[in-house]
Amino acid sequence: MIGIHVTVPIACWRRGKAREYLETEILPPPSTCYGFLLSLVGETDRRVHIGSRLTIAMIAREPQSSVVLRTVWRVKKKPLGTPANARPDYQQILTGNELVIWLDSSEEQGSNDLTLERRVQMALDPHTRNKIVRFGGLSLGESTHLVDEINLFQPQEVDCEYFVVNEQGQITLPVWVDHVGSAATRFVTGNLDRRSARMPQVNEMARIAP
Repeated sequence: MIGIHVTVPIACWRRGKAREYLETEILPPPSTCYGFLLSLVGETDRRVHIGSRLTIAMIAREPQSSVVLRTVWRVKKKPLGTPANARPDYQQILTGNELVIWLDSSEEQGSNDLTLERRVQMALDPHTRNKIVRFGGLSLGESTHLVDEINLFQPQEVDCEYFVVNEQGQITLPVWVDHVGSAATRFVTGNLDRRSARMPQVNEMARIAP
């Protein structure tokens, strides 16, 4: 298991059912973090590392919440770029985000020894990062919400808010998103648990699977 320390100056992890007012989750969902890690290692097939487990720990310093007015595009008419598809909407954003993504690949279904955990280690190691082929800006959430800093995290005595999987939990987040409609989107429930930034138990982590 490895921890990845990430800072994102501005982000909105949009709630799935948010429409007129684009609310954000208080932390990035497992599906978002999984996509972020795939982008980091240059993987375009999200089924390659099915079975990975991950969880998110927000550093205790709370991000600042703001509301902005922005242009949102929705497909109402063709062609897609027609002005009728653009409208202003309010969006909630969080600034000063600092978090740790814990990743475990022990349950990956693929037979390849090059697990997501190993590929992330290669991407963050100065001696092996030249073997990673990727493209585009690295973001956590929307493409404009670029990551400022990313490195391997060493467990330390700093307070975090952990997302811990619990069937009776009060927070519901997606672990797999159906990008054509929403019928096949899968969710996981859990709670926030305040603890020091130590390695979590594997059964506390969300498992990525369609």
